[in-house]
Amino acid sequence: MFTLPELPYSYNALEPYIDEATMKLHHDKHHAAYVKNLNDALVGQDKLLNLSVEALLQKLSEVPENVRTKVRNNAGGHANHSLFWQLLTPKKNGVPHGEIAKALTESFGDFKSFQEKFAAAAMARFGSGWAWLVSENGKLVITDTANQDTPLMDNKIPVLGLDVWEHAYYLTYQNRRVDYIAAWWHIVNWEEVDRRFLETI
Repeated sequence: MFTLPELPYSYNALEPYIDEATMKLHHDKHHAAYVKNLNDALVGQDKLLNLSVEALLQKLSEVPENVRTKVRNNAGGHANHSLFWQLLTPKKNGVPHGEIAKALTESFGDFKSFQEKFAAAAMARFGSGWAWLVSENGKLVITDTANQDTPLMDNKIPVLGLDVWEHAYYLTYQNRRVDYIAAWWHIVNWEEVDRRFLETI
C-alpha cells in the first residue's frame, strides 16, 4: 500500500511564497487523491503494491493494461509530489552550494543562466505539468513533462522539480505563473538538491 507522506514543515511555513491554504489543498486533497486512486487501481496486485513508487513507474509495462493509464497518472502524481515537498524549505537558503553549484556552472554557465533556462522551460510547459532538472551520467539537463509524467519513466533521475499545475499556485497567483516561478526560487531546498545530485555521480 502506498501512503501519503507528512509534510516536512507546517502548512504555513513557506509563506509568503506559497500560502497555507494552497499547501493544505495541494497536499491534503490533490496528493492524497493520487495515493488513494493508485491504491484503488492496484487492488489485488500485491506484487506491484509492494514496490516503491519509483520502481513501479519503471515497470509500467508490467501493470495490467486495463489500469495502466490510471496507475501511470496517479503513481506519477504520488512520486512527483513526494519529491516536491522535500525540495522546498522554509529556510529560504537562496542559492546552491557544493557539488550542485559547480555542476550548474559547468552545465549552464552560471546560476543566473540556469535560472533563466529553467524558468523558460516551466513557462513553456503548456497546460499542466512539471519542469525538471535531471542528472544524466552526472550531467545536468533541463526538461519538462506533461501532466504527472516523470523523468523516472525514462530511467532519468530528477534532482529538482517544479509543479506548474494551476492547483500549485492559483489561489495566490491566479494565472500569473511567471510570478509563482519567481517566488519559488526563494524556497528551493538546495541542500536536498545537492544531496540528490551527489547520489547520481
